[in-house]
Amino acid sequence: MLQHIIGSVVGAAITWGVLVLTSAADSSEYITAVAIGAVAAMLWPWVIGLFLARRVKQRRDDKIQEEVDRQINAQKGG
Repeated sequence: MLQHIIGSVVGAAITWGVLVLTSAADSSEYITAVAIGAVAAMLWPWVIGLFLARRVKQRRDDKIQEEVDRQINAQKGG
């Protein structure tokens, strides 16, 4: 996790530096954009993890329900 935070901060600093060096506009405008980008870079793995965890849970619940249905059908038929 610490490596991810360090990478986001370094990436944000490099992005800000490139924007300042390549533009004649006021550099204070870029700080907001860089900060939002750094926060998004830190949060996206968490969001993807939540999405994947939901999919895994749904598949597990579906398999459990299939097994329950199979056992109920076996009891009715037997």
